[in-house]
Amino acid sequence: MLNDQFNVELMNFNLKNITRENVKGLSPYSSARDEYVSDGSTMVFLDANENPFENGVNRYPDPQQRSLKTILAAQKGIKEENILLGNGSDEVLDLLFRAFCEPKQDNIITLPPTYGMYKVLSGINLVENREVLLTTAFQPNIAEITKAIDEHTKLLFICSPNNPTGNSFSTAIIEELLNSFNGLVVIDEAYIDFSSEESWTSKLADYPNLIVTQTLSKAYGMAGIRLGICLASPEIIAVINKIKPPYNVNQLTQDKAIERVSDQKAVQTEVASILEEREKLMETLKTISFVSTIYPTDANFILAKVDDATRRYNQLLEKGIVVRNRTTQPLCENTLRFTVGTSEENNIVITALRALSN
Repeated sequence: MLNDQFNVELMNFNLKNITRENVKGLSPYSSARDEYVSDGSTMVFLDANENPFENGVNRYPDPQQRSLKTILAAQKGIKEENILLGNGSDEVLDLLFRAFCEPKQDNIITLPPTYGMYKVLSGINLVENREVLLTTAFQPNIAEITKAIDEHTKLLFICSPNNPTGNSFSTAIIEELLNSFNGLVVIDEAYIDFSSEESWTSKLADYPNLIVTQTLSKAYGMAGIRLGICLASPEIIAVINKIKPPYNVNQLTQDKAIERVSDQKAVQTEVASILEEREKLMETLKTISFVSTIYPTDANFILAKVDDATRRYNQLLEKGIVVRNRTTQPLCENTLRFTVGTSEENNIVITALRALSN
């Protein structure tokens, strides 16, 4: 177990204690569209200085994305007030820094190897990033995380399934961190739809310091529309709403997202295909002479250890195949990350790997 100091502190968890002072006193920008509840069909809009001639996008979008949130809330078994939407997950993550971390004073903890934007955003926001390496089994190191925590630690980022390793983190380890850390635990579930693990969304009511982020960029195939999802307590969402831009999710994105999330059958069919292709690619990698390790994965990609990652990366590039060379990442020396493509794309990769293996 973690030390008693942190266990005692959690009993007094108070969102106000970790919210930036300047944010506490802010009033969010309010447009006239925030001041009424209506589908707009009978309203005459003369409030926002828009061009009145209809073309589908001449009006500002719903600043609270109500129609989309209604669908997402029903699908995830939560309430609309548990949801904040952003211009991609990167905006959601950036909002967390700006709401809870004082520049040049507070710090965050990340667990490399992990998603690189956490570190980038810490630099942009002048917030110290305390890196605590995963164990050699690619799991959070509780003892070292505990050592890194102090009174200025506001956010702990946990990517599960993890990028670039692909594995999910131990439920028991995450629960221990949630029960012991007096800041906010941010679980990035960008790849959760490819995993058999249950989303931490189901635990929001149990942990007042839990934030879950998801995206439509992966399983939903909507990377081009930039739609990120933040799931947390209504109190946390209310704080973030204070600082989000009023129209941060454009109308085209909202329309396309509604269309896609409403067609769960199509999404599930594509996910099933990706998982089937993932197994095919993994079986092939086992037969490639220069591949020494294939790491377990709950995502739509496979991390593999090879003899010389840079050499193999360049050889694949010459064959018109772009993979990700992760050899510069901690614990990932000489590894390549293969995204699972279509059957046709994967067959091209398999043919190339076999040719290089001879």
